[in-house]
Amino acid sequence: MKRLREGNARFVRGTPLATRTNLSMRTRLVEEGQAPFAAILGCADSRAPLEKVFDALPGDIFVLRNAGNTCTHAEGSMVGSLEFATGKLGSRLILVLGHTSCGAINGATQAYLSKKDGDTSVGSALEGLLRDLMEVAESAASDDGTTDFDTLSKRAVKTNVFHTMKFLLKYSKTIRDLVSSGQVDLQGGIYNLETGQVDFLGQHPQQEFLFGSKLELPPSMFKQDKATFVRTTESSAVSPFEALKILEEGNKRFVLGAPKTSATQDMRKALVDKGQAPHAAIVGCSDSRAPIETVFDAMPGDLFVLRNAGNTCTHAEGSIVGSLEFCVGKLGSRLILVMGHTACGAINGATATYLADKTAVTRAEPTCALEGLLFGLTKVAQDAYQELGQKASEEQLAAHAVKVNVFHSINFLLKFSQPIRDLVAKGELEVQGAIYNLESGQVKFLGQSPKQAELLASKMHVPPGVAGASDSSVLFGLHGVRTTEDPPLPGPQALQLLKEGNLRFAKGAPEAGKVDAQMRKALADVGQAPHTAVLGCADSRVPLELVFDSLPGDLFVLRNAGNTCVHSEGSVLGSLEFCIGALNTKLIVILGHTNCGAVKGATSQYLKNKGSTPSEPTNALGALLMGLSDVAGQAEKELSASGSKPSEKEISDAAVKVNVFKSMDYLVDNSKVVGKKVISGEVTLEGGVYDLDTGRVQWLGQSPYLKRLRGL
Repeated sequence: MKRLREGNARFVRGTPLATRTNLSMRTRLVEEGQAPFAAILGCADSRAPLEKVFDALPGDIFVLRNAGNTCTHAEGSMVGSLEFATGKLGSRLILVLGHTSCGAINGATQAYLSKKDGDTSVGSALEGLLRDLMEVAESAASDDGTTDFDTLSKRAVKTNVFHTMKFLLKYSKTIRDLVSSGQVDLQGGIYNLETGQVDFLGQHPQQEFLFGSKLELPPSMFKQDKATFVRTTESSAVSPFEALKILEEGNKRFVLGAPKTSATQDMRKALVDKGQAPHAAIVGCSDSRAPIETVFDAMPGDLFVLRNAGNTCTHAEGSIVGSLEFCVGKLGSRLILVMGHTACGAINGATATYLADKTAVTRAEPTCALEGLLFGLTKVAQDAYQELGQKASEEQLAAHAVKVNVFHSINFLLKFSQPIRDLVAKGELEVQGAIYNLESGQVKFLGQSPKQAELLASKMHVPPGVAGASDSSVLFGLHGVRTTEDPPLPGPQALQLLKEGNLRFAKGAPEAGKVDAQMRKALADVGQAPHTAVLGCADSRVPLELVFDSLPGDLFVLRNAGNTCVHSEGSVLGSLEFCIGALNTKLIVILGHTNCGAVKGATSQYLKNKGSTPSEPTNALGALLMGLSDVAGQAEKELSASGSKPSEKEISDAAVKVNVFKSMDYLVDNSKVVGKKVISGEVTLEGGVYDLDTGRVQWLGQSPYLKRLRGL
């Protein structure tokens, strides 16, 4: 490096020393052989004569030159020549030298700026060179998105120098080992045509990372017939951005109709013997028109592919999240791509379902898995509708919903998977989106989710649907607690969450976790959207949020002694109407409990007054007990039907269940709002009895009266 710097300084000053050679010097070079102190890969441009630029004598520099100072394929001979120079000849410096106003880079930059979507045809070797260099211009543009030719072409010169250095380290084991051991230094530089001065750039910024490469040969432009061209556990790690680039290049080949991939017996054997190490995981649609490996012209071992209708993530049991955690954890993939496609049947169906439900008086519950899938995707259609507005056609909504759905799935992964979230936060994993165009064959890459930074703050560690997981109390939310940004939860799903939460409580293994300031702020600023309204007893032994292991924002709780509804003007009825109306809650639970003091008192008073006219109550408690006396009477009647004479305790115990049904029936009969929604099935009304001893809830279902009203 010192000799190169000093030689370039003499060249700039116009005081070269290497002006002539003699016969003796030339003879020695022939007889004793060459031992260049440096190998330089420069541009073939006639304005950049490397020996002159560095004032070097014959025998000093091993010079390689081509248009654009590039390395692209094994057949290009550049890599092999440099391995010869640093190995056989003992050179201890490799310098990759670009120069200002490079014609090859200018042409590639112009081609990049003027390219048309899908127009990447190659008609000559020059066009092939420019196409390969276009990615350098594209990479330079990605820094800030500039489209100014002068700025971009100047920046691309430097990008190209590092691009070539990276190629050498990635694909040459010989050079990689020499550089990593300190025997050879690999540096970059840019020669200024106007001043004659070389700006030395130093080593590649990712040099340490590139030392981890396991590739021994550069890619072939003709064929891939060695097992080393499939990815196995012996392959080097691929950064997220490199993986994305591989996908982009593969898709370009697919669009051109010029795929390169073909697997041999040796490749397949290598994959079996050495194991897989895919460079990317892709969540795509099951649509037969979107074969992912074909779309990206990928080799076996390249891609870890997950597919379902609608490229969705909705529940842990769907295996998508767990599979991705395995891929980025165990297999080491550093890119997850969620890819939708145009004219998606699942999205079209969900859009039609959403528009139909939007105008329907009531919404029918899903009766099969397909309907459940479409129901789950209606939130995507709803978001698309809110973004495009009422004037959008169904076709426009469905098209936009494809993009919304891609980000919806990305957001789900980031919110509910702690392993994925941690890797993204550390910069070791990228989760990006894309849409495949069925007509053109081209993949449009969408980048990261706009909500990524916000989602990385999520505290969720298990996706919804995992039995025993508190995170299942929140579906599709963004704040860790339910807010008005979350969709209404159908009654059966809300009931399942309560059952799972109660099971955790009874086992002494709650998982609801702590509520942080961000969650509380979301509840305050965005608003509540409870998935269930619960009318329970005020008994201090029945703390409802704990009984169901729920978070703030999950339950709309009403409590009084005896979990009763006795007056249509009362606050209980009005509160429930508000909850299922304004808050759009789809489940009401009436919960009694064993050994209830209010029911026991009413039973005792009922038996004491039995056969006589009860006196008017003198206080509110007396009125409450009198109101519950009918419950005790009904319980005694039902127990006596078998011919036995029940004890006071037996009557009291049975009255707890009767009282739950009585409150349920009162709601239906005395509130038009509640009655209409419950009878139609839009709102689920469920009864239960909490056992103080076991901590478990006995679920009673609907009351016999309500079943008759619904014709069940």
